Amino acid sequence: MRIARFAAGDEVGFGLIDTDTDSGEEFVARLTGHPLLGDIKLTGERAKLSDVRLLSPVLPTKVVCIGKNYADHVAEMKDITGESTDEPVVFLKPSTAVTGPNDPIFYPSASERVDFEGELAIVISRPCREVPRERAKDVIFGYTVANDVTARDLQKTDKQWTRAKGFDSFCPIGPWITTGLSIEEAQDLAVTTTVDGETRQDGRTSQFIHDIPGIISYVTSFMTLLPGDVVLTGTPAGVGPVEVGQEVTVTVERLGAISNRVVTRD
Repeated sequence: MRIARFAAGDEVGFGLIDTDTDSGEEFVARLTGHPLLGDIKLTGERAKLSDVRLLSPVLPTKVVCIGKNYADHVAEMKDITGESTDEPVVFLKPSTAVTGPNDPIFYPSASERVDFEGELAIVISRPCREVPRERAKDVIFGYTVANDVTARDLQKTDKQWTRAKGFDSFCPIGPWITTGLSIEEAQDLAVTTTVDGETRQDGRTSQFIHDIPGIISYVTSFMTLLPGDVVLTGTPAGVGPVEVGQEVTVTVERLGAISNRVVTRD
């Protein structure tokens, strides 16, 4: 299933995305309830996807990010983030950084270099702590697409990453949550990023240093994850700067794409 959160007029809700077999046009079928709380039902209302505004598919309490999870990316960022480590590198983005799949990315006045980082993201299904590797699949609701936007100059000067990663709008996610993928399937997906249509990143999740069960097990060894929390799994090589006016598109195979234009805040 593809589960979206969307706005139509003054109403915000969840819906299932489906495609008309004859025309190929996509629709959203409204749901009652919250997908992460269970007991959802179709209302019978249906709208063209082009007539609604897609929002971030969840509102997480936190976004947990895994750094340095692709060897080629570790190599290209060595001067800023250092060598790879035996254990996953973990950092957080605040919930206020989360934005929708077509919303603007605001270029902060405090930075002179803002980078894109396309990633596969995991959406957590239930409260969980100390999850063993073999139980990781039991706490995954589905997967979505993310852009770990980073003020690269601030990351370098601050020596830790909270400010560089935490600006409002620095975590676009969407366009929806895709459920039903096995962990094995999720670990062999293409991740690509384009800027104004030019390909900048082209990797696969099969290149992970730390796999999905390992990530879930490690993070929950010291932190409780809650329903709707989002875990970013790292970015492949090819990260680079974007300027005001440019549009960044992150695509993950089988999950969809998000496109966000970089703007200045009025």
